[in-house]
Amino acid sequence: MKTLITFFFLLTSFAYAQEATVADLKVQGNKKLRSSFVKKISNIKSGVKLDSTVIEADIKLLKRLPSIAHAYYQVFPAGDNTYNVFYNIEENFTIIPSANVYTTNDDEFAYRLGLYEFNLFGRNMTFGGFYQKDIYNSYALNFRAPYLFSRQFGLAVNYQDLTTQEPVFFDNTTSNYKYNNESTEVLALFQLNFNNRFEFGLNYFTEDYEYKSGATNPNVPQELRVHKLLYKLIYEYNNLNYDYQYVEGFSSLFNFQYVTSRNESQLPAFLIGWNDFQYFKRFGNKGNWASRLRLGIATNNDTPFAPFSVDNNLNIRGVGNTIDRGTAAVVLNTEYRHTLYEKDWFSLQGNAFIDAGSWRNPGGDFGDFGESQNIRVYPGVGVRFIHKKIFNAIFRIDYGFGVTDDATQGLVFGIGQYF
Repeated sequence: MKTLITFFFLLTSFAYAQEATVADLKVQGNKKLRSSFVKKISNIKSGVKLDSTVIEADIKLLKRLPSIAHAYYQVFPAGDNTYNVFYNIEENFTIIPSANVYTTNDDEFAYRLGLYEFNLFGRNMTFGGFYQKDIYNSYALNFRAPYLFSRQFGLAVNYQDLTTQEPVFFDNTTSNYKYNNESTEVLALFQLNFNNRFEFGLNYFTEDYEYKSGATNPNVPQELRVHKLLYKLIYEYNNLNYDYQYVEGFSSLFNFQYVTSRNESQLPAFLIGWNDFQYFKRFGNKGNWASRLRLGIATNNDTPFAPFSVDNNLNIRGVGNTIDRGTAAVVLNTEYRHTLYEKDWFSLQGNAFIDAGSWRNPGGDFGDFGESQNIRVYPGVGVRFIHKKIFNAIFRIDYGFGVTDDATQGLVFGIGQYF
């Protein structure tokens, strides 16, 4: 018995002694991005057990950051069963201007000019804003620091003063309103673990509707100004893996909002919620299938100012600029992307897509989803010009053409992948 106990003790001691540990984590290739930040958000530390699954999870996280174009690791022995781990970084250029030019439904010339820094202070903070001229003047400022306090806790602050001309739909007619939304938002950011994160906070905003033209109804106010408080909760499950322009995996993003009015009119409080499910699959060395399903619903079903819009830039390519609104939505976007040419920093990608969706009309019911006038199906083709070393430097052109009732067709331009 004594012999067996001694043998067991020696065996466990030997196994413990043979366990490889990390001597040091070293970061290479980074210029603007601080090594201290990379070490802060990495789970590999000096003295911990050497574990390839932990290292690979760190690399997967790093490749999601706007400041990093690509990352990989190397392991070298340091003596006494310890190892140095090297994280090799290929940085993105992260001071990104943006320029969008488009026309409104009244053929007015409109544009948006912006500038964002996605790696402020070398710590993966985002700061910037935009100016927009869409008949009226608008602007916004945004700050986001997901790792401000630690690997898990961060903060986001947003200010927006947005003014547009919006169509309002009621009684099978349309009118145009000048719409202003001035808002201030503060969000706490919490990353539970590698795959799961939360955002929660408050948005205080003022909505101002002013009638301009079109149909009228005694029950639809021609002027409306209301102060509102919005409570927001966002939950994301993210298991996406990036390799330059290629993406593989599944993600789910849930956005829930509770909105109350804060003035004398005391409009009824209501709820808005939607979920985006995304799935990406690699095919060979150059192919990528991408799909997004959005399910959304709001409880203020009787309002003419419905929250879910039908729009070129949001959900259905080729349909037009905010051509309709609904109080619930089901939208599916699916496309196949294929790299046509690639060399060094540049990639040319083509795609074929189908965008389809249906909406519940204000005052309607779930039967509206099956009504032919609410169903829109738009296949199309597009092209992407991609700079692989500048964050989100993807210039896209898509042409969508409708195959359902009263369909339109048209080009859609933008920065970044459509989804």
